[in-house]
Amino acid sequence: MMVIKMEKYLSIGKMAKINHVSVNTLRLYDKWGLLTPCHINEESGYRYYSMSQNATLDLISYMKELGMSLREIKDVLDQRDNNLIEAILIKKQKAIDDEMAALKRQRSAVNRTIYSLERYRKSPQDGTLTTEYIDERHYFQKRVSKNFYDYDSDTYEMILKEFKSLLLKGNLPQVYYCNVGTFLTKENFLKQHFETYDSFIFVDENFPDKEDVQTLESGMYACIYMNDFNKEQDYAKKLLDYCQKQHYEIVGDYLCEVLNELVFFNKSSRSMYLRLQVPIAFANNR
Repeated sequence: MMVIKMEKYLSIGKMAKINHVSVNTLRLYDKWGLLTPCHINEESGYRYYSMSQNATLDLISYMKELGMSLREIKDVLDQRDNNLIEAILIKKQKAIDDEMAALKRQRSAVNRTIYSLERYRKSPQDGTLTTEYIDERHYFQKRVSKNFYDYDSDTYEMILKEFKSLLLKGNLPQVYYCNVGTFLTKENFLKQHFETYDSFIFVDENFPDKEDVQTLESGMYACIYMNDFNKEQDYAKKLLDYCQKQHYEIVGDYLCEVLNELVFFNKSSRSMYLRLQVPIAFANNR
């Protein structure tokens, strides 16, 4: 019977305890070939580690903290190649950067949704006409294949899906696909000619496709609030009448902005609260 000097070895339990890992973790590392016990008692099956193996376990723990998988760690330990670990970490760095960017976009989306809910709660009632100062906004615009105003709600849903497909085709995050609005040229608004193929979403500084982001300058807007997109043409006429009565000069394109989509309150159709708006200048500023 072989007798080992126990003071030279650490039992698997002791090894686990002093390294703040579980016994099952050490068994897993053994299974993967990352850290094999230096001695196994043939009679009892007990596993023992040497003190020098703590260095290897520390290295494994460090590489795990860097986000490396067990497969990647094994490749590094087997090959002992610094170039390999550098290549793995560069790839890991890119993945972390991508994940951080995604989390920033998600946090921004949560903030926008909270703001949207608060704004809806404090918004004027349906049909209210206002004159407001609106801060600078940034938007991403796409053209779709059908006129928004020529079709019923079912086709409107298909148009929205087309816009979503354009986002996905450009590898753009779905988190921005909400509250899709539409533009109508100044000329068409003045004529009350409802034809547009331009849809947009408002974006923030975390939006990845910065080259195609456009800016709406801050300024004064004539607005009307609306709780049903089927009313848009009637309410747009009321908005134009309001501008004319107030002697406002219309200085830019009309837009339909979705402030909130209350889909969780109406399962049969898309529920929205909207703000129709057009940029204006006062007569005494002309």
